[in-house]
Amino acid sequence: MSHFLPYGAQSIDDADLAAVVEALRSPYLTTGPRVGEFEAALASAVEAPHAVAMSSGTAALHAACHALDLGPEDEVIVPAVTFLATSNAVLYAGARPVFSDVCPDCGLMRPEDLEAAWTPRTRAVIPVHLTGRPVDMEVLSAFARERGAAVIDDAAHALGASLRGTPIGGGAWSDMSIFSFHPVKHATTGEGGAVVTADEGLAARVRTFISHGMVREPDQLKAPSPGPWYYEQQELGYNYRITDIQCALGTSQMSRLGGFVARRRHLARLYEERLASLDAVEINDPGPDGSVSAYHLFGILLDFEGLGTTRAEVMQGLRERSIGTQVHYIPVPAQPYYRELGYDPAPFTGAAEYYRRTLSLPMFPAMEDGDVDRVCDALEAVLAELGAR
Repeated sequence: MSHFLPYGAQSIDDADLAAVVEALRSPYLTTGPRVGEFEAALASAVEAPHAVAMSSGTAALHAACHALDLGPEDEVIVPAVTFLATSNAVLYAGARPVFSDVCPDCGLMRPEDLEAAWTPRTRAVIPVHLTGRPVDMEVLSAFARERGAAVIDDAAHALGASLRGTPIGGGAWSDMSIFSFHPVKHATTGEGGAVVTADEGLAARVRTFISHGMVREPDQLKAPSPGPWYYEQQELGYNYRITDIQCALGTSQMSRLGGFVARRRHLARLYEERLASLDAVEINDPGPDGSVSAYHLFGILLDFEGLGTTRAEVMQGLRERSIGTQVHYIPVPAQPYYRELGYDPAPFTGAAEYYRRTLSLPMFPAMEDGDVDRVCDALEAVLAELGAR
């Protein structure tokens, strides 16, 4: 039997292993120099002045919401199709998520979706670059900023993506951007995340928040320092710090980011060429003009019901052929927890339509060109077996 192809996987080489071993042999396993090195590599890659690394993308979302002082009187618009962390972070901050609908063909928030979700209490917007395809940040940001709201873009899927020649995450259209370094992402630290921003004050607030709300710098202290041991807790923070071990891996991975993203784009082109002959399969809408995806995921659309089958049957048929797939994502307002908070998924018809048809195929840099043929051949065979045309 052929080896199993997961929907996503990390790519680790000998340089990564050597970097981690060197960190393990160093005096610092955490809060050492490798954290700053990783932050500098990330900031350079996205052309942002400041990057603050931390324990997860979820922590980054929470820290960004905290840095904006969001609270109980505030509402934050997030798309209905996203990972749970996007809206959960708003709740962590004590604010209220307000969901927007999305495009039924690509899952991205559109300007009309943002406008429909807007309320007088909207303090911030968190667009999501789903699958690595940029949302139209230029238009969404202008709409939000004209109304006095902040913008945090969730770029967990979009490291290496760009919009009209500008890197996603560089701060051109948002107050802060967040990234994730989970193993299936473009570069990994095992688990990890970061906030990037052009605003030095926001970067400082994030850095304090992820380390217990504690400061040591003399110019930030509220009382005279009695000595070098002195520190102050100035607000309630969390321990969201990342380790030197993780950042050693992350810095090594970032040195190959360009190759990783180029490989993903090559695989996407192969998928598009092979799937063009399958009438039952639609490729996700490419997103706004001038956008270049980083292809964290390769999503297709299948009208399972119209084909006389179910998504579960297709996924099982592919799994029997050693092909892993996944669904990104169940609309958040449909989750039991959010229903119990009073949210209703019914108004989000675009989100429901996207979820009804979406399926993520394998996409990671270590895939061979032939693996794309293998996936497409398997998909064609499964659809034929199930009676789909």
